[in-house]
Amino acid sequence: MLRVVGAESLEDLAARTLPAAIAGADLSALPAPSTEAEAMAELRELSERNRWRVKSLIGLGYHNTHVPPVIQRNVLENPGWYTAYTPYQAEIAQGRLEALVNFQTAVADLTGLPVANASLLDEGTAAAEAVALAHAAHRGKGRVLLAAADLHPQTLAVVRTRAEPVGTEVKVVPPAEIADAAAGAEKPFAVLLQYPGTTGEARDLSPEIAAAHKAGALAIVCADPLSLCLLTPPGEMGADVVVGSTQRFGVPLGYGGPHAAYMAVKDAHKRLLPGRLVGVSRDAAGQPAMRLALQTREQHIRREKATSNICTAQVLLAVMAGMYAVWHGPEGLARIARRVRLQAGMLADAANRAGFALRHETFFDTVAIEAGGKADALVRAALGRGFNLRRVDAGCVAVSLDETVTREELSSLAAAIAEAAGASVADLSDLAPAPELPAALARRSPFLTAEVFNTHRSEHAMLRYLKRLEDRDVALNRSMIPLGSCTMKLNATAEMMPVTFPGFADVHPFAPPEQAEGYAELTRRLADWLCAVTGFAAVSLQPNAGSQGEYAGLLAIRAYHRARGEAGRDVCLIPSSAHGTNPASAVMAGMRVVVVACDRDGNVDVADLRAKAEQHSARLAALMVTYPSTHGVFEEGIREICALVHEHGGQVYMDGANMNAQVGLTSPAAIGADVCHLNLHKTFCIPHGGGGPGVGPIGVAAHLAPHLPNHPMHPGAGPETGYGPVSAAPFGSAGILPISYAYIRMMGAEGLTRATRVAILSANYVAKRLEGHYPVLYRGARGMVAHECILDCRGFQQGGGVTVEDIAKRLQDYGFHAPTMSWPVAGTLMVEPTESEPLAELDRFVDAMVAIRAEIRAIEQGRSDRADNPLKNAPHTAAEVMAEKWAHPYGREQAAFPLPFVRAHKYWPPVKRVDNVHGDRNLVCTCAPLEEYAQQAQLRAAE
Repeated sequence: MLRVVGAESLEDLAARTLPAAIAGADLSALPAPSTEAEAMAELRELSERNRWRVKSLIGLGYHNTHVPPVIQRNVLENPGWYTAYTPYQAEIAQGRLEALVNFQTAVADLTGLPVANASLLDEGTAAAEAVALAHAAHRGKGRVLLAAADLHPQTLAVVRTRAEPVGTEVKVVPPAEIADAAAGAEKPFAVLLQYPGTTGEARDLSPEIAAAHKAGALAIVCADPLSLCLLTPPGEMGADVVVGSTQRFGVPLGYGGPHAAYMAVKDAHKRLLPGRLVGVSRDAAGQPAMRLALQTREQHIRREKATSNICTAQVLLAVMAGMYAVWHGPEGLARIARRVRLQAGMLADAANRAGFALRHETFFDTVAIEAGGKADALVRAALGRGFNLRRVDAGCVAVSLDETVTREELSSLAAAIAEAAGASVADLSDLAPAPELPAALARRSPFLTAEVFNTHRSEHAMLRYLKRLEDRDVALNRSMIPLGSCTMKLNATAEMMPVTFPGFADVHPFAPPEQAEGYAELTRRLADWLCAVTGFAAVSLQPNAGSQGEYAGLLAIRAYHRARGEAGRDVCLIPSSAHGTNPASAVMAGMRVVVVACDRDGNVDVADLRAKAEQHSARLAALMVTYPSTHGVFEEGIREICALVHEHGGQVYMDGANMNAQVGLTSPAAIGADVCHLNLHKTFCIPHGGGGPGVGPIGVAAHLAPHLPNHPMHPGAGPETGYGPVSAAPFGSAGILPISYAYIRMMGAEGLTRATRVAILSANYVAKRLEGHYPVLYRGARGMVAHECILDCRGFQQGGGVTVEDIAKRLQDYGFHAPTMSWPVAGTLMVEPTESEPLAELDRFVDAMVAIRAEIRAIEQGRSDRADNPLKNAPHTAAEVMAEKWAHPYGREQAAFPLPFVRAHKYWPPVKRVDNVHGDRNLVCTCAPLEEYAQQAQLRAAE
């Protein structure tokens, strides 16, 4: 590879690629590399320092759950599911897309609303997204949000963090006062409610929702999905938006994440829905096919006009939650819900018999016990028996039951209550269940009526269903995914294994800190290591996506300016080539976006930057810049760019999407940045999970460290001077941090540095081998690309009518996922091979691209039909190739087996090219119910 690119060594190549002014990184603080066995032993020891055997019945939207083993082994621990990318190439993502339609259908059915998205990050951020949606629905009119006082406290905290920069006033009122507050002089644009309330009360929300509507406000309800198996859906009460977490649908606690939040809306608001939405369309053969629907509404496309910066989802966890619903079906979920409520009722009776009053008489799973001066004794008695309870206030203790509580544990809890009260222990068989729900609260409507939720009742059936969906997709366990800016690298098995250690998986995010010492040590070490990598003074691990990291970093800059008495600094300079989340994040952080031009080489136009920095000098807050640039080169003038911004009082935010080209060779601090987010799901090996999970921690220079996010429910989650939380859990998606810990621990400084050099080598190797076939659009000052290269495909349309989409779809016939298509330059492919791919795989990809170029040349020279050719008809399905009739002028073999290696490992795309326009015009985003399948069967029989 070095011979091909003309370099003497990896070190020589790196020296010719990076500007000398920024070269150099100090990774001496990292530990020496370990073996896989040593790293696993170290992580297991850390996990055992967490007291996971103490069962947390704290609630607050986080519950113990049984992960069905068939789902744990075949989804959570299966690289066929966890190494896939966001399903932009729909034809080779039909399995994940169907699984997400299952999730959307389950959410829509349970909430009683017609449209649900394909997941969000957590319940707190989902609530904040719903507030932004409501504000957008009012076209920005109104600034008051009414929030019920019985919201989960972490949800309210995240909503407040998100509200302040955009000028939203959050007024917290007792539930009984919602109607009067809504009718007040200052009309709210939305009302935010919890169902059931955080202390367990299940009440009819219809009056509050009606009051909101009378005031012209939207009604947003945060709802526990398991409770909705028994309780009247909020949609049937008139709610406009329903959000929540599906964590208790078979997803481990993981000290707070990752979990799949959800959002469901009335049909009128579907185009304001943030995040992904999967819809059913048809392919070129007229067969049903799924794809991401209404993509033009997505936030990373809308840029500074966005109301959200969401760029991802929690696909892997949404798949798990959806499959939990498939596995249990409506009867199984209802049975679990009834058992949880039965136990809650029995525990409530035990409290009454012990002489304690209850705060609420109507509840689902949470019993709030008015213990008065005996509250401490109750908490101690429960802990002595192995349970964490929630201290609501000085005299109230709440107990949240879940599906894992056994009869013996329930008896032990009853004994703890009796001990605290100084009463005799009630016999479990004597305890009464909760009374029937009031008529207004009892669910009457059916749910999960689609065939998929009523079919897979044996493990064989479920196993085969999961395998059938997995086989429809292309993930890293099948072939290289050369997506530029996305860094689809190896997620080593040894790195993944600790995720399911009980000591990491079964810890509640609000367990007492002394019970999470292993997590405390893991997060401390990992933060220190990331400080070494970035050259920064402090790191926050809280942001649970790259978009959240962007937002958190900009809030730190905003807080810094305000602390210095310069609140007027609100201008954010952003290069025109930036990813769309950059301007969206800036707007959410209360900043005004000013676009900076790029020159013809793809670099920031320094003259334009200077002019705009001078123009806005008094109000300049920040520059957002990606490095290496989004065009795949190390800009020579980056130090000058950073110095120029600092000269005018601004801060430099570096987007860390391309850190895989920096680690060990340079650093954000060396470049001159003040803050940088890191995509742990890129550079540091957390898998993409089909479009989530992700982690986007931020590193900051010392002067910004006091302005990192914190959390009101965990003092160790950030500085006291922080601006509040950006995620519901104190450490975000803590449950997957062991992956990045294991990666750094096993690689060490030398391994990380070598990985960066090999990533740069791989990109230059691909660029060199393809340069005679596809123009490489941008190169650095010494003719090298960074860790990715952009192939210019724009000339093929004029010569042969071939578009970049045709090339992307034709690659599917070769078994490859396409590179990043038409970004950052329309009509191009951005290739990032990473350091993980062996030479044989790189050569297979190059051979495929060369073969496709030959097919394009045949069209250009008239040897292949301009309209009926392998590219225009790609991808080719097995059904099409095996059909009796073949009407194309090229052969079946060229269609399906264009190169010898394809024959040996053939992947058959399950559908032909998907019709996006049809899907948007005929939006269907849920499964058909059983009745519709029955009607179709009757029609077929009649025919």
